[in-house]
Parts: sequence; structure tokens; C-alpha cells
Amino acid sequence: MAEAVAAATEEEEEVAGPRLPQLLETGRRLLSEVEDTNESTNSRFIQEKVKQGLESLDKASRMMAQLDLFSSNEDLEEIASTDLKYLLVPALQGALTLKQVNFNHRLEQVQAARAHFVNFLKQCHNYQIAKFELPQTQDNTPGKKSVDGPSGSQQSLVAMASHRQAKIERYKQKKELENKLASLESAVESGRAEDEQVREYYLLHLQKWVNISLEEIESIDQELVILKARDPGKQASTSRMVPQNRPPTKPFILTRDTAQAKVFGSGYPSLATMTVNEWYEQRQKWDTLKNTTVNANQETEQDEDQETKSEEDDEDALHKKRNWDDWKDTHPRGYGNRQNMG
Repeated sequence: MAEAVAAATEEEEEVAGPRLPQLLETGRRLLSEVEDTNESTNSRFIQEKVKQGLESLDKASRMMAQLDLFSSNEDLEEIASTDLKYLLVPALQGALTLKQVNFNHRLEQVQAARAHFVNFLKQCHNYQIAKFELPQTQDNTPGKKSVDGPSGSQQSLVAMASHRQAKIERYKQKKELENKLASLESAVESGRAEDEQVREYYLLHLQKWVNISLEEIESIDQELVILKARDPGKQASTSRMVPQNRPPTKPFILTRDTAQAKVFGSGYPSLATMTVNEWYEQRQKWDTLKNTTVNANQETEQDEDQETKSEEDDEDALHKKRNWDDWKDTHPRGYGNRQNMG
């Protein structure tokens, strides 16, 4: 009789599908396998795991919505300890969504992952599970320019300083959370932990994923800037373009001389005619020739000056000699010498 009841229960579970705990555990396990493997994320095997994990978590999310498991009107103390783990579902969805590899839809995937992380952070913020600031919306990202002038720049510097301090605090908390989780994991997984330990364990998990989600959103915002910088008009026109039947292109041959004449001919005066090394060598030759010419001109000028000076000296000497000859002709020898006269 007991075997029949058990068989009937198994059949009911197969018909109804996996339960919420199974869906969550499947998503967590597949995410862990994808992150710990050495295989490329682009492989079909890994992408199949990503797909299966997302399907399980999507079912868990829909089931949670149907059960109205969490409400914004309740406090954290009103949530059962065993139900705290289901708050992780949107964070796990965001992490697995980032593992998808489809470059044609990367923008949509990144935006979807960001939405999952923000949903998780909002729930944790409402329940005051950890102290943190919610990330800004995509229309008001930190990298966007401000129009407030100097006051806006000052606010930006203050925001950057607080953001850096928050990252330092998250880094310090990371090690503490990992140590506490390691000390509680064995007791919780084996079922020997008390309710307080179970509650602390899941709260630590949530705090850990708060830090992970904040870091992932920072990376996503940086990637979104790059993805949105692409030409949206070109992408839209390409996606709407209807393929047309084009006539086959006829083969053609360019001879070497013809191609060179078209590229390097006189019709392209702005093309370079020599390399940098060739220009440098030619410039050196020009400088050497210029210096040689200048030196030669200087020497020529010096020779001309010397020659002119020599000619002038010769004319003076000739003039003095002629005057002396004239004087001797008109004055006999001994003229003017009166010292030896009696």
C-alpha cells in the first residue's frame, strides 16, 4: 500500500513538474557548473546549460509570482527562514543571462541582465538586507555629461569619491562573508543547523549577491556605453533591408602597369613619392651641398678682399716710388745735408 502511494506521488510530481526548491537548485547548480568549467563559454555544451538554467529560473520566478511569496508590505522578520533563498532567483537570472553568447542580440541580453540585478537589489533594499545605494537608471548613468556647470562637476567628484569608498567597503565585506558562509555551509547543507543558523546563512548569501550585483551592474553600464555607441541608424537600416537579387559580378583582371599608373600616376599629386628615410637622406645631401656652397662663397669673398687689398697696397707703393723718383730728379745728391760743411 505504501509503495502504491509513493508511486502515485511520483506520478503526480511528474505531471505537475518540478517544485520550486528543485527549480532553484537546478538554476544554482547549472550556474556553478558554467562558472567553474574550463570549457569555452561559446561552446554548445555550455550554452545548453545556460539555456536550461534560465528555463528553470524563469519557471521558479513565475511560480513565485503565482504564490505571491514576497510582498512589499511585509517586513524581513515576517519571511520564513527557508523562503529567504528564493530572493536569489532574479540575481541568478542576471548572472546566467550574462553567460549567453549572441553578438547580434548582445544589447538586449545585457539590458535584460541589468533588469534582473536591479529587481534583486530593489527587493533587498526594501527588506533592508544590506546597506547600499540603488544604482542609477540607464538614462542617468554616471558617465553621462552634466549640464549644471561647476556645481555639476563638484557633485560628480563627490559621487565618484563615495562610489570608490563603497567599493572599498564591499571588498572588505567579501572576505568576512566568505568565511562566515564556509563555517555555516556544512551544518545547513546537512540539515543539522538550527533555524537561526539557517536564517543567518541565507542572509549572508543575499548580502554576498548584493555585492556581486552591484559590481555586475557597473560592468554592464560600461558595456552599454560601447554597445549604444554603435550606429543605430545603420543597424536599423540593415535589419530592415530586404535582400535583393544582384547580378553576378564579372571577373576582371588588372595588369601591374595599369594598376600602378592609376594609383601612382600624376592624377594623385598628394600621394607620397618617397619614404621618410629617403627624404631624410635627400635632406642631408641638400644641407651638405648648401654648406659647401656657402663655404665656397665665403672663401671666394675672402680671396677677392685679399686681392683688392693687395692691389690697393701696390698702388700706394707705386705712388710713393714715383714721388721719390721725382724728388731725386729735382734734388741732387747730398741736398739738404749741412752737417759736414766747414
